[in-house]
Amino acid sequence: MSTTPPEFAPGLFVRGFAPPLKLADFRLIAFDMDSTLIDIECVDEIADAAGRKAEVAAITEAAMRGEIADYKDSLRQRVALLKGVPLTALHEVYERRLHLNPGAETLVRACQAAGLKTLLVSGGFTFFTDRIRDRLGLDYTRSNVLGVDGDRLDGRLVDQPWGDICDGAEKRRMLLQTCDRLGIAPRQAIAVGDGANDLPMMGEAGLSVAYHAKPAVRERAMLGIEAGGLDRVLEVLRG
Repeated sequence: MSTTPPEFAPGLFVRGFAPPLKLADFRLIAFDMDSTLIDIECVDEIADAAGRKAEVAAITEAAMRGEIADYKDSLRQRVALLKGVPLTALHEVYERRLHLNPGAETLVRACQAAGLKTLLVSGGFTFFTDRIRDRLGLDYTRSNVLGVDGDRLDGRLVDQPWGDICDGAEKRRMLLQTCDRLGIAPRQAIAVGDGANDLPMMGEAGLSVAYHAKPAVRERAMLGIEAGGLDRVLEVLRG
């Protein structure tokens, strides 16, 4: 597949459909969190408190580019390197380093106004997804739980009723499960992501959006944002 798809507008490309589409024709929008809805990779920033940011960030980058086949193993490796980090470091990341990406709130509000349900599905951690959910009034979330020993991370992930780790397969399953809960077809869903672990859910959605994405994701997405904020989706989706 070509890596230079035709552009609909500067910094925005479309593939496989003719814009504009109606936002109201969709019933669900699913977002990845790290480097998509927010501007950081939380695991990398937590690792900074342990003096291991470069080591963890290198694994994150390889995983997002699709160069590591086993996402679960890559996440376990990174979380193990966080052992002993105080919980105060997570608060500092959220309060001082984490910001919504440009246009994120505008897009979320427009989707909510059009009657879409919202899903945040992340290979990151509930510490952050819960706060972003409450901040934006999102409907559903799925992500991973960091293990804690006293007031510090224990270097492990906690199993949950649905499974162990939210990887690409789990993102896909959660998207389909949410569609089923809402009584809609997957083609009525939008999926927005940037990394290889977003591809399974993006492949099920009626509209897949790559936001400043890795090459493997950009090559497969129906809509790509290469310049500007998330609200550029609204140039293609009319109310």
